[in-house]
Amino acid sequence: MSRRWRSLVALVPALLTVALVPAVQADAAGRGCQSDRPWVPGAERLVASCLADLTTAGTVASGHTNPLDYGGLQATLGVVNPSGVPGVQLDGYFPDSSTTNTNHGWNHDSQFVIRLPEHWNGGLVVAGPPGIRRQYANDQIISDQVLAKGFAYAATDKGNTGPQLYRDGDKPGDAIMEWHLRVAQLTVAAKLAAAKHYGRAPSHTYAAGLSAAGYLVRWQIEHFPQLYSGGVDWNGLMINKEEPNLLSNLPPALRAYPRLDRKEPGALEAMYAAGYPAGSEKLWPINYQTQWDSLQRVIREELDPEYDGATEAGTPFCPEGTGAGCDTDYDYATRPQQVHDAVGRVSLNGRIGKPLISIQGTLDALLPITRSGDVYDRMVTDAGRADLHRYYRITGGTHVDALVAADTSRLRPMQSCFVTAFDALVSWTRNGVVPAPSHTSPEPVGDSCSAGQ
Repeated sequence: MSRRWRSLVALVPALLTVALVPAVQADAAGRGCQSDRPWVPGAERLVASCLADLTTAGTVASGHTNPLDYGGLQATLGVVNPSGVPGVQLDGYFPDSSTTNTNHGWNHDSQFVIRLPEHWNGGLVVAGPPGIRRQYANDQIISDQVLAKGFAYAATDKGNTGPQLYRDGDKPGDAIMEWHLRVAQLTVAAKLAAAKHYGRAPSHTYAAGLSAAGYLVRWQIEHFPQLYSGGVDWNGLMINKEEPNLLSNLPPALRAYPRLDRKEPGALEAMYAAGYPAGSEKLWPINYQTQWDSLQRVIREELDPEYDGATEAGTPFCPEGTGAGCDTDYDYATRPQQVHDAVGRVSLNGRIGKPLISIQGTLDALLPITRSGDVYDRMVTDAGRADLHRYYRITGGTHVDALVAADTSRLRPMQSCFVTAFDALVSWTRNGVVPAPSHTSPEPVGDSCSAGQ
C-alpha cells in the first residue's frame, strides 16, 4: 500500500473522532468576510467570498460557480430555480497529489465548495458530483434547492475527476474508495466550519446526490451513519459484488443496440431482456453514443485494469465479437476472483444506519431500475434495515432531467421528486413524521410529485 493511500485510510478514525489537522485561515474576498475569519479544518487552500446570492442566479454572474460542471443535468424548459440567498461561500481544497480538477486554475483535486446562508435553519446538506464531474455539478439541482430552504451546503469533487480518474491510486478500486473518504472528510470539516461561522454546530446533516453521487449517499449512510441524520439518493449507481451490477448491465446493451440499429431480428427483445425499459427507446441512441460505452470502460478500468492489458480503458465502441480487451464483450461472471474482490471493496451492502430515501425513474435508460434501484431496495430489506428505507419508483422519470426533451410524451422531470423526498426526510428526522411506505409514484406534474407522500 502506497504512502499516499495509507494516509487516506488513516483519515477514517480521525473523521469519526472529529480530529482533523489544523485549519488554514481564509483569504477573504468581499465585504464582511475578513471580520468573520471563516475557516475549514484540514484545508490546504481557502478563499472566502461574501455574496449577495449563493444560488446560481448570483454565482454565475459573480464567477463563483462553473456552469460546465452542471451543464446537461437539469431540464431546459419551464424550470425556475430559487434565488436571492445571501451568505458566505468558501472555495478551497484539501491536500491531494492528483491534479485532474482545473477549476479556478488550481489544477488540484479534492476541491470543495461550502455555502453558508445568512438566514440559516441549523441544517447542512453534503453532496458529491454525479459521474466524472466536479464540485459545482449539483449547483442547480441540489444547492439552489436546499439553500432556499435555509440549509448550509457543501460539495466535493470527490478527489478525482474526468475520464482518466482510474489513474488515481495504486490498485483497483483506490480511486472510488477515495470518493468515500473525501465525502466524509468534507462532512466533518463543513460541520466544524458551520459551527465556527454560526456559533453553533448543525443540528441535522444530510447526504444527497444523483447517479454516482447517489451511490455515495448510500455508502455514507452504510459506513459513516454517525456523520448524518439521513440521506436522499437519486438514481443511484449500483456497484455490487454480485450480479446484477454496473459491469454486468452495460455490456448487453453495447452488444444489442448496434444490432437494433441494423434492424436485426431479436435485438429489441435483447434490449428489454437486459433490463432497458419499454418506453425508454428514444433515449437509447444518446446513451449508446455518450454514456454506456464510456461509463463501462472507465469503471471497468478502475476495477479490472488487467482485462485490456496495457491499454487504458479499452477501445471505444469496439464491435461485438472483437474478443479479449473489448468492453462490448466483457463478461463479469467469468472474470478472475481478484476482479470480484476489487468490486467487493467498493460494493454497497444495504446495512444503512440512518433513514434513507431512494428515488429512481422507471424509464432510466442508463441504470435500468430493475437492475439498480429495485436491487438496492432488496439489499436493504435483506439486511434487516427496511424500517430505515423508503424507495419511490417515479413513473416516467429518467436518469437526468435534461433528457426529458428527447420524449416529452413519456418522460417526466424528477427535480420536484427530489425536493419532495428531501422534505419528507427532513420531516422524518426532525419531527418524527414517518413518510409513506415505498411505492411507485404517479407521473410528476410540474412541481408536484408524490415521492414521500
